[in-house]
Amino acid sequence: MGTRQIDFVIAVAPPPRLDKALSRDVPDEAALSRTRLARLITEGAVRVDGTVTTDAKARVAEGAVIAITVEAAGDSHIGPEAIELNVIWEDDDLIVVNKPAGMVVHPAPGSPSGTLVNALLHHCGDALSGVGGVKRPGIVHRIDKETSGLLVVAKSDAAHQGLAAQFEAHSVERYYQALCYGVPEASDPRLRGVKGASFEAGNILRMTTQLARHKTDRQKQAVTFHGGRHAVTRARVIERFGQPSVAALVECWLETGRTHQIRVHMAHAGHGLIGDPVYGGRRKLAAKALPEQAQQAVQDFPRQALHAAVLGFNHPVSGEKKRFEAEMPEDMAQLAEVLRAPLSK
Repeated sequence: MGTRQIDFVIAVAPPPRLDKALSRDVPDEAALSRTRLARLITEGAVRVDGTVTTDAKARVAEGAVIAITVEAAGDSHIGPEAIELNVIWEDDDLIVVNKPAGMVVHPAPGSPSGTLVNALLHHCGDALSGVGGVKRPGIVHRIDKETSGLLVVAKSDAAHQGLAAQFEAHSVERYYQALCYGVPEASDPRLRGVKGASFEAGNILRMTTQLARHKTDRQKQAVTFHGGRHAVTRARVIERFGQPSVAALVECWLETGRTHQIRVHMAHAGHGLIGDPVYGGRRKLAAKALPEQAQQAVQDFPRQALHAAVLGFNHPVSGEKKRFEAEMPEDMAQLAEVLRAPLSK
């Protein structure tokens, strides 16, 4: 396995810790994250003024000469699988895919294969230049197994760092389409009493809460107002269904990106997603509001009706603005069409 050496000098007023000083001063083209640098220190791959230093907390002086030996990226322990991908866009640094519902993003207990990562390892092959020292795709965000839509994945360390920074700064544009129970709009007096719910101009619902793991079901997330992680979701009604309206097509967008965020927030607002087995529930809709066929279609829909439709970001290497759209998948489009059917007279 080949190696490369990165040489540079510590600049003025270095941070008190070696790992922080290296993170600040390492050349951008090296594409080494602070986590990767800390691991390289402990592995003995960093020399300070010619001496190997394995303590990430060691002090380093201005003007110190740094030499970092980086091995070429090794193969991932995850196996490539010839799974068809819907590739929306790709270059040397990243790939944008339209993930189908039913596909897990990353291998995990219970889903060791058949994942997006397995598919990407096969699709990209030797085009992966290495993320974290391993030839693997850099997953910077995820969508749930049963949610369809757009994902961007890094193929290089430089792209991984640049994309991760944008997601951390909440500067990535992410819009979702969802089919929900009820109609979340400002004219509903009930929503005024839901803690965390407010409305912005344009009849936009804004949900502002903390999210944390559910106290009794560790696979679920729950709204809380003490502890947890800050979460903000906005939703706008696109289309109403039923006479009177008992369901809606909504556009949701994320200010933050927490696990199950849209699903939890919509359920907390009283507008759980159709088909969501965890948060949405199986509601009985008013018998006279929708045709029998539509009622049955809602009851039978097998997954949360949620689709990541728009993804926008700055290219992490070129800086070019990128924005991608993916049409609503066939199952959701068919459900919406059935919901539009007029009541027979």
